[in-house]
Amino acid sequence: MMSIAAARALSSGQRCFVGIGLPSTAANLARRTHAPDLVLVYESGTLGSKPGRLPASIGDGILAETADAVISVPEVFNYWLQPGRIDVGFLGAAQLDRFGNINTTVIGADYEHPKVRLPGAGGAPEIAASCREVYVVVRQSKRSFVDRVDFVTSFGHGRGKGDREKLGLRGAGPTLVITDLGVFRPAPDTSELVLTEVHEGVTVEQVREATGWDLKVSPELSATPPPTETELATLRELKAA
Repeated sequence: MMSIAAARALSSGQRCFVGIGLPSTAANLARRTHAPDLVLVYESGTLGSKPGRLPASIGDGILAETADAVISVPEVFNYWLQPGRIDVGFLGAAQLDRFGNINTTVIGADYEHPKVRLPGAGGAPEIAASCREVYVVVRQSKRSFVDRVDFVTSFGHGRGKGDREKLGLRGAGPTLVITDLGVFRPAPDTSELVLTEVHEGVTVEQVREATGWDLKVSPELSATPPPTETELATLRELKAA
């Protein structure tokens, strides 16, 4: 459901910066269904890749073999990402707070002696700063959905509306968060994440129980449409290839 909901948010013609895992699954599903002209950009320097299966990593040869062009990694960041030429960037998170800030660095208040040291930033801070929009895909629990992240690896909306503009960040930041329970969007007046959709079979109370802050619910809350047969068949083909 997470992959399908994320795929539905993408449109043909968009330039999408894709990470391995659920983001790659979602982007390739979208390209094979309703968005055939979606342009997939991978951090390794492949532009317009059209893999016939899900790549194992950003260095998977199938990305270069099926790309419109292969460029250097610095060029991906300096020419495509930083000037704002990427429409959508996908990110994951170990922790995500109510304003869409992401932590993939450390769990615990003491940076030098954390409870858990995570893989770190990679290109995520640049993606969060410069893509026109950012979509976050993360499994939801009180450990991952926290009131305030222990460390800001990738800047979302800071402590509220206007913080991105104060820092001169080009992109709009996280505009969509998709979890295994529902879909969240930032409120226009505060930039705080608000529940806008619940997946089939999930209740608002279940979502609240998996959230580490006093979650606000949209008055126009809707149910995520269930997967279609075409979406499921295409997704299974991708995973089986």
